[in-house]
Amino acid sequence: MHTMQSTLLVGPADWDAARMPKEEFLARTVALWRIARAAAGAIVYGDRAHHAELAYLTHFTPKLEAALALIPRVGAPRLLVGGGVGMMQAAKPLTFITGVQPLRNAGATVAQWVREQSGGGRPVLIGRPYMPHALHQEIAGVLGTIADKTADVETLMRRKSPRELTAIREACASLDAAVTAMRQAQRAGSGATATVLAGEHVAHNRGAQDVRTLLSLDGGRTLRPFETSVERAIDPLQVYVAVRQYGYWAEGFAVVTASSNPYVRGANEILQYAIGMIAPGRRCGDVARETSEAMAPLRSHALTQRVMGNAIGLALGEHPVITADSTEVFEAGGVYSLRVGLSDAREHVIASAMIAVNAYDCDVLWSSPLQDQP
Repeated sequence: MHTMQSTLLVGPADWDAARMPKEEFLARTVALWRIARAAAGAIVYGDRAHHAELAYLTHFTPKLEAALALIPRVGAPRLLVGGGVGMMQAAKPLTFITGVQPLRNAGATVAQWVREQSGGGRPVLIGRPYMPHALHQEIAGVLGTIADKTADVETLMRRKSPRELTAIREACASLDAAVTAMRQAQRAGSGATATVLAGEHVAHNRGAQDVRTLLSLDGGRTLRPFETSVERAIDPLQVYVAVRQYGYWAEGFAVVTASSNPYVRGANEILQYAIGMIAPGRRCGDVARETSEAMAPLRSHALTQRVMGNAIGLALGEHPVITADSTEVFEAGGVYSLRVGLSDAREHVIASAMIAVNAYDCDVLWSSPLQDQP
């Protein structure tokens, strides 16, 4: 889902060696060298909005300005951080990399780093699709054409390690706590704004790095970010909540209501039907098409009509995307966000789930609550 993003990321993002030890990142770089056999190293870009690949290899999340990681095949990596010398002390706790320095004169710095690498060879570039044109031109001006391995790293990121799965479970627990708080606020008679903020408050108190929400003011037909305070209670209230914790995302749709809603139950039943079809090697397109057929005579919600879900992890939207024409398959070790939406002339609801595919089928990490639950 596309949501408004914070101008400045303020949530806790320090590297925790006990939770995600340095060996985890070293294993990832070893896997990178297997797909970039001739590379002397990697230049990895990330910024406030797009940093999944950078975080995957360094744990670093840029809080405001962009960063470049210079990872050699042999030797210690460096991290170049935007924002000047004053940002260095704030940046150091965010990564296991000890060589942190300001991001200045990127072209000259990268060229010098390449000359220092033993054995010759050229580096590869990761994060090129998100890199500003001027920065790319500066680096290309001194190195020439650089192979882009962003897609290869994204492929590596699909299969979550046990430590990554633990982090996602924590994010799902905060997602569940947020939605539960919203339901409690709704039942207490709170207005729409207060209801959503109650969930955000709980997630932040649980240590979330980022919380993003959307709500519907037109009976679930569309969702929007906060634009103005809505003091009146809205029942039913369709919400979307995304929580980032320990670097990993969990997201979910839920209908917050004090009464029973047959459309909510129907969407959840179809969602469970879809989950039951998922196993390693199963085509994403097959699941999407069969789920769509199960909705008849109702139609799919406009927000779920084309895309039923996607992989999720260090980025909210990872590949593959689950659509009717997708030839991708569900992979063991993959974590996915699934959503089912139903619409007719009067009702519009979306339910969703977070699942982790195992060796045989999948585990449900979180699912939209039913209205008859306490």
